[in-house]
Amino acid sequence: MASVAHKVALITGASSGIGATTCRFFAREGYKLVLAGRNLDSLQSVAQCCGKVEKLIISSDLTDVNEPSKIIEKSVSHFGRLDVLVNNAAILALGSIEESDLEQYDNIMDTNIRSMYQLTQKAVPHLIKTQGSVVNVSSINGLRSFPGALTYSISKSAVDQFTRCIALELASKQVRVNCVNPGIVDTNIRKRGNVSEVVAEFLERSKTTHALGRIGTTEEIADAILFLASDRASFITGVTLPVDGGKHAMCPY
Repeated sequence: MASVAHKVALITGASSGIGATTCRFFAREGYKLVLAGRNLDSLQSVAQCCGKVEKLIISSDLTDVNEPSKIIEKSVSHFGRLDVLVNNAAILALGSIEESDLEQYDNIMDTNIRSMYQLTQKAVPHLIKTQGSVVNVSSINGLRSFPGALTYSISKSAVDQFTRCIALELASKQVRVNCVNPGIVDTNIRKRGNVSEVVAEFLERSKTTHALGRIGTTEEIADAILFLASDRASFITGVTLPVDGGKHAMCPY
């Protein structure tokens, strides 16, 4: 894939988990990288794992209304172009309609969909110039309903609809927009979600809720993201792709 040597990929939530692995996969293929996230030290560590490709690190809080514009401006100013946007940054929160509150709702929606909307909007003019692509990272919670994670599930359903709508809006301009919907993957997002005390038990039980009998890896999700962003997926747009070991196809019995 020597043709990607001039291409630039911006990956949010790049400091850990799926985002960090996605950075490594894109670097391996030769993409120039913009690594965006909140934790500067972690971003620098991820950048060191990405080899010799040219990289730009941007420490930023996407929920700040001014930051999405700054990220795009810095990226295009540094590299002169933008070919791929991977909207991966997200947070998790648990709670039912009885347990959650508006503060949790606003925090989840600001991080998981509002910032994605704003960043994508600012990126679109540059993606049109390169006939680039967008890959959004959603969740199996966007496709299926589960109790106890109401605000998170609402936000991921919004990501799926956002993906389909802008895929149609940008198709005539040859910008592709797709989405991956991971099943359960062991990443730090669950620890940040204040559920670290039950993480091990949850991950073990999750093996039984995936048809393949195990949870996923960040590498499996990153590989799907890379595929959808690449020219190998040149005739694919508007999809919400479950990468979930068959969890989306299962029903209680």
